[in-house]
Amino acid sequence: MKLKIPFYYHVLLFLGLFVTFYLWDIGVSNRKLESVFSTMYFFFNTGFILSIFIVYLLNFYLFCDWFLNKKKILLYFLSVPVSLFIFAGVRYFLQEVVVFEITGIHNYGEETRKIGYYIRDNFFFGLPAIILSALSYLFWQFQNTHKENQELLLENKKAQLQMLKSQVSPHFLFNTLNSFYSQLILKDDKMASDILVLSDLLRYVITETEKDEVLLSKEIQFVQNYIHLQQKRFEDQLYLDFEIEGSYATEKILSSALIHFIENVFKHAKLNNPDEKALISIKIKADFLELSTFNYNVGGENYSSTGIGFENLTKRLEYAYKDQFILEKTTENNTFKTYLKIPLKK
Repeated sequence: MKLKIPFYYHVLLFLGLFVTFYLWDIGVSNRKLESVFSTMYFFFNTGFILSIFIVYLLNFYLFCDWFLNKKKILLYFLSVPVSLFIFAGVRYFLQEVVVFEITGIHNYGEETRKIGYYIRDNFFFGLPAIILSALSYLFWQFQNTHKENQELLLENKKAQLQMLKSQVSPHFLFNTLNSFYSQLILKDDKMASDILVLSDLLRYVITETEKDEVLLSKEIQFVQNYIHLQQKRFEDQLYLDFEIEGSYATEKILSSALIHFIENVFKHAKLNNPDEKALISIKIKADFLELSTFNYNVGGENYSSTGIGFENLTKRLEYAYKDQFILEKTTENNTFKTYLKIPLKK
């Protein structure tokens, strides 16, 4: 698995490390400000951080990718001394050659600049670069694996849904419902009308819900059909105010964005008490839609969250509308409110 990490993440990490060195020397080492902010200190500190950064990148993009990615742990540990030698060489070049040419001052004394001592000493200073690099690589690998697993899970869910749909031929289902409708239209108009509503409801579920976007008119028609059938189930005991304001024609929204809230009202709300009416309100403005629901909770219901469905819908809204939508839920005493505002696409 090849990690695709924006390079600026590494740059930001080491800019933070660069600032941390200054803050450490001021706050912990109690160095004087004139010393910390001197030109000489800047050059030596830059040389040191740059040495760490080079070895960090080398380990991240080379050794980690070669060995950690392929779970060759022994080979990776054998590469650590190589990285440390490289760190010592890079630091020597930057501080004892380049910075010396600029400032005329060595960072190490004459005796400590000898190869043996210099390499041993920098094995200690170079180790954090390798540890930081390996931890960073493992973190991003975990993130990528988690993302791939989520995508795979989503694909499996889609495949399961598709398989479920394929078990019942849509043509057979609709033809059967049309047959019932034809038989009932002359005997029971109301029953025939309900069969037609059910047919439209199922047609929407089968043909539209797998799309990313749908016509707002179709989504609202689906909601109306759903509520119509629920009214049949509750007979005369459904106390719900349902209102739609505004006009719509060719606007599009995220598929199944509204029905989630409607279903939750029928699943959790008290709907058989005239003194505790539920409310579903859809308002269509020039370039956005507002959906509001209010209901009294059934006794014992825990409405602190709306479950996995709510989390999935939130992720879909974030993906589709970025930060251009508002989604709120409020629990007060034994009542529950939701509010959704999303932009409409022409």
